[in-house]
Amino acid sequence: MYRTLGKHRLIYRARMSNYVKTGLVNEALQVFDEMTRSDCRVFSIDYNRIIGVLIRNLRFDLAECYYREMKPMGFSLNSLTYSRFICGLCKVKNFDLIHRLLNDMDMVGIVPDFWAYNTYLNLLRSEHLVEIALELFRIMGAKGKEPDVVSYTILISGLCRIGRFDNAVEMWHTMIRKGLIPDNKACKALVFGLCGSGKVDLAYELTLGILRGQVKFNTEIYNVLIHGFCGAGRIDKAQAIKTFMRRNGCEPDLVTYNVFLNYCCKELMLEEAEKLIEKMEGIGLEPDCYSYNQLLKGLCKANRLDKAYKLMTHKMEAKGLVDVVSYNTIIRALCRTDCSKRAYNLFEEMEQKGIVPDVVTFTILIEASLKEGNSSVAKALFDQMISMGCFPDRVLYTSIIDNLCKTGKIGMAESIFHDMVEQGVGADVISYNALISGFCKASRVNEALRLYEDMQARALDPDEITFKLIIGGLVQEKNLSVACAIWDQMMEKGFTLDRDLSQTLINAINS
Repeated sequence: MYRTLGKHRLIYRARMSNYVKTGLVNEALQVFDEMTRSDCRVFSIDYNRIIGVLIRNLRFDLAECYYREMKPMGFSLNSLTYSRFICGLCKVKNFDLIHRLLNDMDMVGIVPDFWAYNTYLNLLRSEHLVEIALELFRIMGAKGKEPDVVSYTILISGLCRIGRFDNAVEMWHTMIRKGLIPDNKACKALVFGLCGSGKVDLAYELTLGILRGQVKFNTEIYNVLIHGFCGAGRIDKAQAIKTFMRRNGCEPDLVTYNVFLNYCCKELMLEEAEKLIEKMEGIGLEPDCYSYNQLLKGLCKANRLDKAYKLMTHKMEAKGLVDVVSYNTIIRALCRTDCSKRAYNLFEEMEQKGIVPDVVTFTILIEASLKEGNSSVAKALFDQMISMGCFPDRVLYTSIIDNLCKTGKIGMAESIFHDMVEQGVGADVISYNALISGFCKASRVNEALRLYEDMQARALDPDEITFKLIIGGLVQEKNLSVACAIWDQMMEKGFTLDRDLSQTLINAINS
């Protein structure tokens, strides 16, 4: 009898093993259920196998059911299955079950592998749960799994993301002190974080400075440092890094040149920018759309609009590099210099050439029309934009509201404001302030107050401008008790009235 049961168990396991290997999950589940209903004993290895195949096929709910069924029997998963289970659960962010598995592992003395620890660390970092990640990092070492370069990289990236740069740098030094040499991913995490907050010298010191000769830095890291120094206006240092990278066998790429091109155009070093374009072409590094658009911006900033247009229609068009950004750049410059008629012509030209205008194009032209008092043209452009399926963003809505309020068309401004809210474009403090200002100037302070209350109901905190507008309107209407109440709220928020308005309010109270 026992021999027969043993034979049956071997047959079941062989069938299940075959289905598991071939990925036939439902068939494997059927065999497993047959085993549990028969007289054959089921062991930990069987649960490990069936839960393992469920994890591989992302069927976590069912894997959890079998796991719960298994525990009262005194069975346990092995380290590999536990680790893969945790990795899988990280994909669906099931924190509760991850914590339960880690606790269960503690109870049976099993430790997750590095892959599971690092996958969970990365999830915690991506969800900004850095404190929990730091505690897990500490636990790793305590359980004999000393964090590796990947672990440190994840934590350094997370700390930089939330602005804890001192902690990130301390962790960087600890990693090196422990004999772990950062790889390019680790260097990138640190350099991106530090340069993004303007700490470019520190980023340089901790990478190219102390790791020179130990790490072969890739182009991306050099480019971030070059970009950082260019952003700080230190072009000589950026050039030195470019020379250093080439000397160390890392050739500057298109991004490198575009960073320098961007700097030259911003600083109106247009001759140098044009020479840089020529150099790129000379070494076979073809400038892209971004390269030429930067040069366009530089030319427009220097009011060399004819040359910018010629560059776009001759050189860029011949290379197929003209896009909506190119046209927007020149249209914006024309509107800024009160050449709106030429801007409208350019708008028609881009449509004729099959370049579809975007919300930025319409925003530029609508704002220019409103500025010139051509509300009918602005309305026609607005309607055209909607008909093309290009919907206004908050910036455009706010600009229209502000202009209508300044020209006394409060009813239209209010209608546009409500349209913005109905379209699901969340109004911000600037949007509210524009309409509040309009109401106050039109002596409709009660409506301004309703807006003030509405913005707070929508969890938007009034800023200093909001308070000044409301209090100024209330003083004009001689509603001093409410003005004082709003003033109290203003001070509670840490804002203060300017000297003129506070004196006006005090004089009104004392009169």
